[in-house]
Amino acid sequence: MGEPGGRSRLDLNTRLARDAGIRVPLVCGAMYPCSNPELVAAVSAAGGIGIVQPLSLTWVHGHDFRNGLRLIRGLTDGPVGMNALIESSSRAYHDRMVRWVDIALEEGVRFFITSLGKPRWVVERAESVGGVVYHDVTERKWAEKAVDSGVHGLIAVNRRAGGHAGDRSAEALLAEVADLGLPVVCAGGIATPADFAAALAMGYAGVQMGTRFIATHECRAAGPYKQAILDATEDDIVLSERITGVPVAVIATPYVRRTGLKAGPLARRMLRGRRTKKLVRTLYAVRSARRLKRASLDERGTHEYWQAGRSVAGIHDIVAAGDVVRACEAAVLGGAATEGSPPV
Repeated sequence: MGEPGGRSRLDLNTRLARDAGIRVPLVCGAMYPCSNPELVAAVSAAGGIGIVQPLSLTWVHGHDFRNGLRLIRGLTDGPVGMNALIESSSRAYHDRMVRWVDIALEEGVRFFITSLGKPRWVVERAESVGGVVYHDVTERKWAEKAVDSGVHGLIAVNRRAGGHAGDRSAEALLAEVADLGLPVVCAGGIATPADFAAALAMGYAGVQMGTRFIATHECRAAGPYKQAILDATEDDIVLSERITGVPVAVIATPYVRRTGLKAGPLARRMLRGRRTKKLVRTLYAVRSARRLKRASLDERGTHEYWQAGRSVAGIHDIVAAGDVVRACEAAVLGGAATEGSPPV
């Protein structure tokens, strides 16, 4: 289970740390379009684990997938993970993801985070060479399906997360899935060392951070994007349906306000249909992928289409990614856990 609370002394040697082979149970979550090789490597080199996002590696940052993995390996000998978005929107997409997973395994990747869909096939491939799979969940029913697929851990995505956020608080979501017998990682709302320590004190086996790592020197996101994170408050984070057809957390820039947050009437109707929802999501994803890529790399800041979670409230400077990991480690080793839980 999620290493239930009540421990008198915090310990970095959690199930996540052992499963991933890392010193600090801290994951740099896979981010489209912000997971460039240098960021992934910096987190792994500091003792956490960076997660490769395949489309970011190939389409945004221009690397052949295998060569990109080898570039990261040349920058660090620490463990590196991969995110597999496994919802089968098309046969071609599924086949491409299978190839990426197989290449990752050939290149020595042994830690995978799966999102959407049934992760059974990833589990089978990873287990055949001693790898492990954690799966993104936002509520118990998805966690139970993941358990049925044989995953080794859960990434509990709460309502403060960036990307596809859930609707539970960190505390409520842990309580909902903690009895399923797997380690649980807190994803959402964590930006500071005190937040990290408090999540472990609550009973989580580790933390996944995303937004905090965008505001680092190693991340290739454009300066205006990073500055928007520094300037944003928690109330500036809104949920937009116009990226993938389901709510995604973004900064409420003038552009986002102008274009609106809701899918159009026809799209909403098609999203409710069994046969049409995948088509609409695919169309949204293709269109938004281009916009997000352009906005994330645009140093002029003219597009203002930026994903972020509510952890912006605790981000006030641009630092080295490794310093984020080391500060979280020090917060636990130095006994800096705060009472209670991270903000929810």
